[in-house]
Amino acid sequence: MNKSRGKLARRPGPDALVFSLLETAEAVEARLEAALSSTGLSMAKLAVLHVLAEAQEPVALSELAERHHCVRSNITQLVDRLEKDGLVRRRADPDDRRSVRAVLTPAGERAHGQGMRALAAEQRAIMSLLSAGDAAALKGALALLVP
Repeated sequence: MNKSRGKLARRPGPDALVFSLLETAEAVEARLEAALSSTGLSMAKLAVLHVLAEAQEPVALSELAERHHCVRSNITQLVDRLEKDGLVRRRADPDDRRSVRAVLTPAGERAHGQGMRALAAEQRAIMSLLSAGDAAALKGALALLVP
C-alpha cells in the first residue's frame, strides 16, 4: 500500500489532472517553439508555410483562416509578416478580384523544410522520454479525450 506523508495515495482529482494536462501541453508547445526559434519561425508561421507547401498552389487567405480556425485578420497579419520575411507572396485571385491568395517563395520552401526538420527532431526528443508502453498508453488516453 502506497502512503504519501502518512495518507493513502489517491488518484489526482479531475481538476488537478486537467490542469496537469494543460500545463504539459504548454510545456510541450514551449519546447517546440524554442526548437523553431533557430529557424526564425514560430509554430503559427510554420503552420501557414505547411499548408502552402502541401497545396503546391496559391491558397486564398480566407481558406488559410478556415484551416487555422481563426479570423481572417489574424491570417492577414501573419501573411504580412511572412511576406516581409520574403517567405510568401500575395497574388490576386484570377477568379475573384476581391480575394487574395498566398504562395510560397523559394525562400519559403527552404524555411518550411528547415522548420519541419527542427520540429520533427524536437518531437523525437520529447517522445524519447517515454517508453513504448508509456507512449501507447498516452496515445490511447488522449484519444479518449477527443470526440
